[in-house]
Amino acid sequence: MSSAIKIENLTKIYRKSHLGRVTAYVGVKNLSLEVKEGSIYGLIGLNGSGKTTTIKLILGLLFPNGGKISLFGNPMPDRKKLSLVGYLPEMPYFYKFLTGREILNFYAELSGSVPAARIDEVIKIVDMVPNAGKRVSEFSKGMMQRLAIAQSLLHNPPLLVFDEPVSGLDPLAIREMRTLILKLKEEGKTLFFSSHSISEVEKICDTVGILHKGEFIKVVEQKEWQEKNNLEEIFIEAIKDK
Repeated sequence: MSSAIKIENLTKIYRKSHLGRVTAYVGVKNLSLEVKEGSIYGLIGLNGSGKTTTIKLILGLLFPNGGKISLFGNPMPDRKKLSLVGYLPEMPYFYKFLTGREILNFYAELSGSVPAARIDEVIKIVDMVPNAGKRVSEFSKGMMQRLAIAQSLLHNPPLLVFDEPVSGLDPLAIREMRTLILKLKEEGKTLFFSSHSISEVEKICDTVGILHKGEFIKVVEQKEWQEKNNLEEIFIEAIKDK
């Protein structure tokens, strides 16, 4: 199975300047991981562990100090190859006075290469047909997430990168999001996402990577946490005393 994402020795150092004094701190350090095509890969870690930094580096929103990133074998950064990726930010924002369908029309026109029929397709995929004509101001957090995922699917990318997709959702919306993510995998998508919710990660992921203080410390395959029946214990053991 070939790689959708391959990261080798990735390092990002942040620098802050205050009153002439420069402070440096590590975003991620010597990070290496691989995401297989057609799989669901979850990245977990404490706050400040480097999850969002990793996602921004993959998307070219940040530039690394060292290391390599490739998407489907294509070296990054390459803005043309970013069309291979659909992105869900942790806190998506849309104009509240527009309807869900109008939002998708707007982004389809920005892309310039999305056929009109695709809008109806993504609305059905994320199961928001009854709500597509409502204004965004009427949307719940869960429906906002569905709209954001629909937007990320417009150009039909093979890779989806989600930053905290269940953050702030109620239990019912979390269950619906889980079902949607598994549905996207069945349709052949590769999914890479960060999360604080270990219980959700272990229900849907094929592989989990553990980040701690900017370093990649462990990769866990589904078989391992199913045998131990507790991904949380594996996570705590991995970060203990580090």
